Parts: sequence; structure tokens; C-alpha cells
Amino acid sequence: QVQLVESGGGLVQARGSLSVSCAASGIFFSIFTMAWYRQAPGKQRELVAAITSGGDTNYADSVKGRFTISRDNAKKTVYLQMNSLKPEDTGVYYCAATYRAGNYWGQGTQVTVSS
Repeated sequence: QVQLVESGGGLVQARGSLSVSCAASGIFFSIFTMAWYRQAPGKQRELVAAITSGGDTNYADSVKGRFTISRDNAKKTVYLQMNSLKPEDTGVYYCAATYRAGNYWGQGTQVTVSS
């Protein structure tokens, strides 16, 4: 059974920092592309950052220079370090694992940035 479990969300003031993690089980983690998405109230889910099995990363323009995605294959965990947070970063952050036709999602963790 595949499970992606996010943790680390919470409430933070603008310009603050927060880190979220996603622990995976039931998949051969190292071959998956891992990604973080977010969904703000009333908006569509959007890609925030992704990291391939080879360690290549890409980021949404809105978070470049502020967020960093990383992975630890030994721990089967992907991280998102978020710095210089803005109120518009508020939303539910979801972890996703993708490999070929397989696509899995976590349950999400709430990140709220107060102004």
C-alpha cells in the first residue's frame, strides 16, 4: 500500500520560514519524481517544486529563490524548505510521487502565512 504522509505545516508570520516533509512508503522511492503542490482556497492546485530521481529540480516562478526542495532516498523523504514566506503562500501543501503511469498523493498539510 502506497502512503505519502506530509508533516510540518503550521502558522507562520510573513517573512518567516517553515519546512514541510513527506515520508513515503510502499514505493521504490528513489526512482520516483517527487513534487510539492499547493492549493489555496478557491484556486486550482498548482505545482510548487519538483525533484527528479537524478536530483534535478524545478520551481514555480513565484517561489524561485525562496523555496528549496530536496530528497533523502535512504529515508524515503522529500522536503520543502520555505523561506521569506508571503501571505500568498498560504494553502494546503500536497506531496506527490510520479513514475511513468503511477501517480500518488498525500493528504496534504496546511500552511498559513499571516501578514
